[in-house]
Formats: sequence, C-alpha cells, structure tokens
Amino acid sequence: MKLVWKQGGAKKRSRPKPLAPNPSLPFESVEEASDASNLGRSEPESIDSIDPDLDRLVESLRSQGNQLAEDGRYHEALGKWEAALNLMPDSAVLHEQKAQVLLELGDAWNALRASTRATQLKPSWPEAWVTLGRAQLNYGEPDSSIESFDKALEIKPDYEEAKVDREAAVHLVKKRKRLHLSGLSDKERRFRVVDKAEGSEP
Repeated sequence: MKLVWKQGGAKKRSRPKPLAPNPSLPFESVEEASDASNLGRSEPESIDSIDPDLDRLVESLRSQGNQLAEDGRYHEALGKWEAALNLMPDSAVLHEQKAQVLLELGDAWNALRASTRATQLKPSWPEAWVTLGRAQLNYGEPDSSIESFDKALEIKPDYEEAKVDREAAVHLVKKRKRLHLSGLSDKERRFRVVDKAEGSEP
C-alpha cells in the first residue's frame, strides 16, 4: 500500500503562538529571549545576576531533597536535586549532595562523577574532597581516595572524618599489598570449608 499526501487545495496551517509566560516559572518569554540574543553578549551571566525567583526555586528543591534524604527516601531526593541541577548546573553543593545519595544507593560510578564535579566547581571545599574520596574508595580506587582525603586535610587539617576515612583507605592499600607479596591470588586466599571427618585423623 502506497501513501500519498494531498498536494492540491491544502490550506497552510498557521503556527500556534506560544502561550503567555507564567510569571511564577523561571523561563523567559520569547521576546526576552530574542532581545537577549540580539544584544550580542558572549559571556554567561554572573552568579550575582541570577533571577531571585530561580534562586528561591532551586533552594526550595534543594531543601525538599534534603528532607527526603533525611527520611531515607533517596530516589525522591535525587529527583529533587536533579531538577535543581537542571536549573543551576554549577552548584557544587547540589553535586556533592547528589554524590552522597548515590553512595547510599550503591551507585559508586555516578557518585564519583558527581563528587568530581563538586570538587571542580569548588576546589577549596573539604567536604567535597571527602565525598570524592569515599566515592573513589567505593569504586575500588583506594590509592586515589587517599589523595582526595589528603587534599581535604590540606584544606582543613583537623577534619576528623577525613582522617578516619583516610586510615580506612590506607588499611585497604596495605592489605592489598600484603596479598600481592604473599604470592597468592584473591581466589587462593578464600576460606575453604572442610568436613571435620576429612580433616581429622582416623
């Protein structure tokens, strides 16, 4: 069966006009968007010039996510923070909080990505470095996690959580080193279940 579009006598449809902007949403109207593009600005707006309504919306989403996370509803909290990150993608706090929840959910790879972004956005924030170190540790990179904990301790020398987590990472590195020096593989080091009758003399 062949489909053919009608060629003759068809009326041209007019494009639907955009709806009037809702003042409670953080989006700009079509006219404002075209005016902004005509100004020829090449630099992004500074953080100081962000719309206060957008700021309030992001803060509201962040606080809702915080409450959900405290209640143990991690997937819902993650959704709130993702929505806030869509509106304000350069928020180190949101990326760090997202990384913590992802660690709780067992998603070490995405936690690693989110915490890395937090340290890129705010390299002088020791909590972000500790979260990165924890993500690296959960991802199986204890050597990298030690470097992250060291960075946190460099910024804040009396940071107790960083010291404790660093010690755990050092312990894992030493354990791995002992295992390699023993010449045995991970599989050979596993416990074997032996029947008492087999192991005892007759």
